Amino acid sequence: GKTENSFILCRGGLAERLCRLQNRERSAISFWRHQCVSDDKIPSDKSGVLIVKILEIFEECTIQVAICQQLEQSPAALSPEDALINAEEPILKVLFTRETAAHLKSRPQDVIHIYPPWQKLLLQNSDVPVIMNTYFSQKVLLSEHSEARERTYGLTKMLIRKNIISLAQTFRLDDLDDKLHHETSDNQVPCAPQTHDNGGSKQHPSALSAVNDSLLEMVESQGAVGWREVQVRVVIQRVYCLPAREGHRSHTQGNKPLFSNGGMFCRLCLLVQDAYGMFSEVQLQFLSSRDDIEQYCRRWEGKSCCLAGMKILQRTTRGRALGLFSLIDSLWPPAVPVKVPGQSQDSEMMTTNLPPPSFCYILTVQSGEIHVEVDEEEQISNLYQPPAVHGLKEILGINGCNERCSFWAQVLYRRLQSKHSVPVDQREMLLFVTDSTLQNAVHGIPKVVAVSVTASCVLSVEVIEALSAGSQLVFFKDALWGNGRIICVERTVLLLQKPLLCSAAGADLSELTGPVRLDELDSTTQANSVCALRG
Repeated sequence: GKTENSFILCRGGLAERLCRLQNRERSAISFWRHQCVSDDKIPSDKSGVLIVKILEIFEECTIQVAICQQLEQSPAALSPEDALINAEEPILKVLFTRETAAHLKSRPQDVIHIYPPWQKLLLQNSDVPVIMNTYFSQKVLLSEHSEARERTYGLTKMLIRKNIISLAQTFRLDDLDDKLHHETSDNQVPCAPQTHDNGGSKQHPSALSAVNDSLLEMVESQGAVGWREVQVRVVIQRVYCLPAREGHRSHTQGNKPLFSNGGMFCRLCLLVQDAYGMFSEVQLQFLSSRDDIEQYCRRWEGKSCCLAGMKILQRTTRGRALGLFSLIDSLWPPAVPVKVPGQSQDSEMMTTNLPPPSFCYILTVQSGEIHVEVDEEEQISNLYQPPAVHGLKEILGINGCNERCSFWAQVLYRRLQSKHSVPVDQREMLLFVTDSTLQNAVHGIPKVVAVSVTASCVLSVEVIEALSAGSQLVFFKDALWGNGRIICVERTVLLLQKPLLCSAAGADLSELTGPVRLDELDSTTQANSVCALRG
């Protein structure tokens, strides 16, 4: 219909003939189904009719695949459950189009009559025949018991498992031996639960799904409901916490939350990237111990992992999530060439000359599922980009706006910004910091700068206690620089220890060895500055 409405077909051309053929085919199918409903019976002509019993159903490339067993001609009095199975007959793989599958609404154990002109395809290196052209198919209800069961099942929608077949897998572009090695690793869970057939029939290999490497392909094929029996392999670029509103006290340890800013509790989150360069934010469980965030940062950042049991919480864009995309932009372009959808995976085709992502899927876990399988023994992925650590002097010279930056600084003084009626751990604060690059700078560059920590920046109890105790060395990861200010916002992490992996971009990261020097108070001193006064 879309083709006919969008384009003018050449008279007598192949496109016009194909369009007419499709219209006639749809009309014939609709007329046949209308006859069956009007007559309220199964067509009497049984010549060439293929009778099958469905053992298993899954979806692949929008086609519904039914693993079936052929039945003998059974008396009409028998229900599908009592129908005799001919053990001599081979297992059949029956293909139904999306429209036919929607009409049949089949389930395992259903009996289907497939009328001519169905076709049987024998594949090389396979002993399972494929049945195609199954447009003229009808589900058989042979007893009152079956009809009652059908009415009951009709109220609930059956969830059909979807197998993801990537183009790289179809055209053998990936190293299959390497893929097999990853899939059978002892540190991973099976991609899908093993399916057992009570009749003792052998499980067909196509019923199992493979680990995918594309977030976008997974999301598009599985839909908003989420995926349960498939996995996608990604690299963990960042680990951080996001505030969660009141109502999640049960997820904290005792009555004291692990992280608390703005009266919020925190949720562990991962920023992950797939082999095609696409990012996704994964929201995991609520934390329950003091050292969780630092522990997860050290164990997980830079490692590959498999995601399972995920569902889409939101599809967000650059305009709606500036904070998230400022972090994504700091990780773009990728550290190594990434795959390009639809192109050969040859090294020349894997280019980093790509525009930055314009959207990102926010994923969350489905309860009762295995969420994240991290291979902690695996080496750091080449795709991982550790925080690029700069000196404060270099950061003050950045011309851009909303740029993420990481630095190591000595916190000299903490000043709470909010009213005294607000609890200490819920207030915004100013941290006055310095480092060796500022202390050794020439006149005109401040020796101490103020870092604003907003209420949305989640701080651990350990960091809050250290800051209140006095001068402290702190690592600021992914703070935001813009309009002459350094701000700690959502997805900024403050640590008392430097991460194991970080790249020092020419910055002097040595600790201060002598007394801290301050700027002299004069007419150019700005508000909220720490300075020295003489006389």
